[in-house]
Amino acid sequence: MKKTTFLMLFFATLSMMSCSNSNQKQETMQTDSVRNEVKKEAWGKLPDGQQVELYTLRNSKGMEVKISSYGGIITHWTAPDKNGKYEDITMGYDSLSGYLKATPFFGALVGRYGNRIAKGKFTLEGKTYNLAVNNGVNSLHGGLKGFDKQLWQAEILTDGRNGIKLKYLSKDGEEGYPGNLNTTVIYILTDDNALEIEYEATTDKTTVINLTNHAYFNLSAFKTDILGHEMMLNSDKFLAVDATLIPNKIVDVKGTIFDFTTPKVIGKDINDPKDEQIKNGGGYDHCWVLKPAEDLNLVAKAYEPNSGREMTVETTEPAVQFYTGNFLDGKITGKNGVVYGKRWGFCLETQHYPDSPNQSAFPSTVLKGGEVYKSKTVYRFSTR
Repeated sequence: MKKTTFLMLFFATLSMMSCSNSNQKQETMQTDSVRNEVKKEAWGKLPDGQQVELYTLRNSKGMEVKISSYGGIITHWTAPDKNGKYEDITMGYDSLSGYLKATPFFGALVGRYGNRIAKGKFTLEGKTYNLAVNNGVNSLHGGLKGFDKQLWQAEILTDGRNGIKLKYLSKDGEEGYPGNLNTTVIYILTDDNALEIEYEATTDKTTVINLTNHAYFNLSAFKTDILGHEMMLNSDKFLAVDATLIPNKIVDVKGTIFDFTTPKVIGKDINDPKDEQIKNGGGYDHCWVLKPAEDLNLVAKAYEPNSGREMTVETTEPAVQFYTGNFLDGKITGKNGVVYGKRWGFCLETQHYPDSPNQSAFPSTVLKGGEVYKSKTVYRFSTR
């Protein structure tokens, strides 16, 4: 072979190899981009014909979070176990129809006021407002048609963050609350397996507001109940409640079965027949008081030893409601045919105190015109 011909073949081969490597790099970049891409799909219609959408957030590690424009509901949430296996760790239904029936707020955005307001009424600037009474003698989680049962306007973020933005206008008088309340909620899935939830709201008339998310977790991926989970709550005080679960005093946890300042198995004291608070809540359904913090404050750590999954919760809110699924009764069949029995899921609802509009000693939940309500909570997953 002539030297000139050999050199031509040699450089041609190098060029092809370079092109191939370039294509491989481009393919990898495209794959990574797809991994972090938010996908949108039709997810059924409401009885009035409005279209509901389902958004899937996926990060580069493989975590997936699915969120519905109906109720801002987190319908699916996968997290890795100690062997790297991703499984769904949150309660919900396989389809929209389940959420349109009676549901205990699985994964939903809750508002205008999360938790209970005593006897469904409060007085604000000299005027008494009457709310729907939907939980015994009290109003719970925004009333008969709270934020969890509304269709939110949804859009995919375009600022480089892996998430979606939800918007909803709650009109003056809706469920008895004053003021036109413009609410925005942003869900962001990060590459370190954390879901960030940012809340923001403004009003044209003085009102009260207490927003949260009501996801139910089971870190075993529903292979067992939650009684074997270990829980740590970064709080030395909780709100004692009356028989209707309205708080009546702040109590130091030291020396009580409500002390989770060091990790404790959830099931250890949950059925204590001598404890009045356990009797009132049917287990743990209480609000823990958090220390003031200018930024995110560590709220809780939950750990399930068989799977090795650990979840931490951080928030800017002054309290967290720890609920142990006491009212689940085995009558609900959820995703993948799993029957949700008593204590098959727990909630860590970051929020202001229950019944704050009626209790002046509690941190205020009043929002006035010209003010901006802001709140942030982060749920972060790891293994050990």
